[in-house]
Amino acid sequence: MKWFFDSSVLVPALLPAHIHHARSFAVFAAASPKNAGCAAHSLAEVYSTLTKYPGKERLSAEYAALLIQQIEERLTLVWLDDDEYSAAIQRMASMGIVGGAVYDGLVAACALKAGAARLYTWNVRHFSLLGPEMEKLVTMPPAA
Repeated sequence: MKWFFDSSVLVPALLPAHIHHARSFAVFAAASPKNAGCAAHSLAEVYSTLTKYPGKERLSAEYAALLIQQIEERLTLVWLDDDEYSAAIQRMASMGIVGGAVYDGLVAACALKAGAARLYTWNVRHFSLLGPEMEKLVTMPPAA
């Protein structure tokens, strides 16, 4: 798999008024199930964010669900099995990763499982804390 997407890229790709929309949308639009994926749990993260977004950008549950379908059609979903989930948590615990960064760690584990060459995120620092293996995969969407 060539590309892997964090929810921090998927959300702005779907919100035209977002400051990172153009760059996020460009890489998302170039993706297909053959070359790109995301963690299955990222669908819930994106849905949650879209339906609680501040101001006029907040989406209805129905519209957010339609956008989630667009992600499912464009990306391959990757999830961890029982042993992989446990191993990911144990690895994060050994690194002292706590709080919300745990979700980034699960995304990272899915990206590694998929054999991704690049993980697109706007939270580069968060993922870089997960070690050199992730640091070499993590990048922001390129400028147009």
